[in-house]
Amino acid sequence: MGVLDGKAALITQDLLEAVDAAADPAVAEVLARYFQLQPGGYGHGDQMVGVKLSTIRGILKPYLQVGLPLPELEHALTSPIHEHRLAILCLLADRAARALKPRTANPAELTAIHDLYLRSTAYINNWDLVDCSAPQVVGGYLFDKPRDELYTLIRSSSLWERRIALVATQFLIGQGQTDDTFRLAAEVLDDKEDLIHKASGWMLREAGKRVSEAELRDFLDEYATRMPRTMLRYAIERLDQVSRKHYLGLR
Repeated sequence: MGVLDGKAALITQDLLEAVDAAADPAVAEVLARYFQLQPGGYGHGDQMVGVKLSTIRGILKPYLQVGLPLPELEHALTSPIHEHRLAILCLLADRAARALKPRTANPAELTAIHDLYLRSTAYINNWDLVDCSAPQVVGGYLFDKPRDELYTLIRSSSLWERRIALVATQFLIGQGQTDDTFRLAAEVLDDKEDLIHKASGWMLREAGKRVSEAELRDFLDEYATRMPRTMLRYAIERLDQVSRKHYLGLR
């Protein structure tokens, strides 16, 4: 390992140790229940040390401009500690967002982060890990590219890869693009996972709120009778009371 690699490894280790230093066993108990780490829960097998996302974002501030080598971050993403992975994913999302901005545009870095991310989906295994990173890393990367990748992910047997596909469209919605949100939501009408119902309903709601309520209503007119109740409730949350009652009645 060269001098620079060794220094980068020490900085990365310093970051993870800073996360550990903020650990709180009482918070860990609460988070373990919230993210269903119990046997049979979707997060079973993960390890929480008890650090909230807001605390992690504060810890990350000194590291955002360091430019740690991506191989170091990819290695750190294999940590068994949930909050370690959350910190690394927030860091990658921040770098991807900066690589997308005109002043700091860096297509090569964005591609490298995206590719690292897709190699690492086995470690992106809870909804907070997906939600803090998929819009910037996947949605941002695909903004000016074909979207085939989203349809591969949405048909995955992995709950988390399916959620990545849906939540990635949050970035596209922000750019006024909703076609993929509606198409992906139609793909998961029969999905068995509540976390997918929530994600698809959330993205539908955002599409209606930020781009076109008329497009959302068209989708609801076609699919409300088939939509899982959770998906439907999330999707209609911003509509007027009469409309909400109408669509719930169809269900």
